[in-house]
Amino acid sequence: MSLASARRTAEQIAARLRAAGHEALLAGGCVRDALLRRRPKDYDVATSATPPEVERLFPRTVAVGKAFGVVRVREEGFEIEVATFRVDGPYLDGRRPSTVRFCGAEEDARRRDFTINGLFFDPARRRIVDYVGGRRDLARRLIRAIGDPRARFREDHLRMLRAVRFAAELGFRVESETWRALEAMAPRIRRVSAERLREEMTKLLLSPRPGFGLKLLAKSGLLRQVLPEVNAMRGVSQPRAFHPEGDVLTHTAAALDRLPRRPSAALAWGTLLHDVGKPPTFEKSTRKGKRRIRFPEHARVGAEMAEGILRRLRFSNADREAVVALVANHMTFKDVPRMRLSTVKRLLARPSIEEELALHRADCLASHGSLANVGLLRRWQRRIAAAEIRPPRWVTGHDLLACGLAPGPRVGRILAEIEEAQLEGKLKTREEALRLARRLAGGAKPKGE
Repeated sequence: MSLASARRTAEQIAARLRAAGHEALLAGGCVRDALLRRRPKDYDVATSATPPEVERLFPRTVAVGKAFGVVRVREEGFEIEVATFRVDGPYLDGRRPSTVRFCGAEEDARRRDFTINGLFFDPARRRIVDYVGGRRDLARRLIRAIGDPRARFREDHLRMLRAVRFAAELGFRVESETWRALEAMAPRIRRVSAERLREEMTKLLLSPRPGFGLKLLAKSGLLRQVLPEVNAMRGVSQPRAFHPEGDVLTHTAAALDRLPRRPSAALAWGTLLHDVGKPPTFEKSTRKGKRRIRFPEHARVGAEMAEGILRRLRFSNADREAVVALVANHMTFKDVPRMRLSTVKRLLARPSIEEELALHRADCLASHGSLANVGLLRRWQRRIAAAEIRPPRWVTGHDLLACGLAPGPRVGRILAEIEEAQLEGKLKTREEALRLARRLAGGAKPKGE
């Protein structure tokens, strides 16, 4: 179903509310995105109607936040969030108000986070309703807190991270007073739950300007609080021959900006963390008058660190494994020109090969710029048939046991040797594989030959 249909449905809901005597406006991100000529992700309605009044008008509703005046209305296959105009009471937990009071549209606008998110659209009069200067800040490309920025950040500490994420997503600048409050209050971000931090960081990494966002996080002090292991990349020098771009954090930001459009969350996090092992493995020496910088085993160390970071942020097991594998394997590609054919085939057979290649490509473009190994692997992909990359297993452990071979480690070693010969192209048929199995096993003729 199209977004145009979602908008029509939201406007129809607003029209039914107005017909019942209530004020009803489109609110928040959908208004901002429409003015920026971006595709809104969804449509929300703000209204003077209370939740019981909304429920009486619409037979199919979900009370997702009724205490806060929020009801989801199911119409035409969409779920449209309908929220009563409200003023928030005290925020006691740095996340949500302890109480709310229903009010008018202007008061509702003034309790929101940033001016660009405090806009309304009146679908009856086809006009923007702006109580907070949001249109002006859209024109100036500014992220500005509504009212006192310190008060807004005290209410919900995650708003600090959201300010940086919106700047990265929209290419805006954070207004100076809002920025000063953000810098001063950055340590409070540690009070936010791991799940909320993970979701907001993922949105930032998937934004159009993730590298810019990462630099803003570092500059603001938020990175030190949220991901101290990544913040440790700042100022860590790299060999200029391979990394003319600068320190490890600069490289990481550049790599994020060179990912393909719409990368997966795993690829974005893998790129963020691919060099997280460099600060603790940094080694500097001087040999024959030349300074040498090395990061021995930084991929292995980085994978272990990534595991801990992702557990701390409550990633699912599957997502954590995908990211850790990207970090662990990202140095594999430097050896491609010297790989045996069997090793190349095993590399190409990995389920994550496209993600790994995308990370390697971004890694190269953000440093020395050479894509030679990417090109070499792409040529191998074109030359090697899929059946050769993942060939059928011609010999099994049962075949070896039928030769009289006793169960044990030798079975696995022989199977690996047969697989190696098969991947190297030395075996063309099952019969050839069985003859090799018999010779290696040193026993009777296997069954099936």
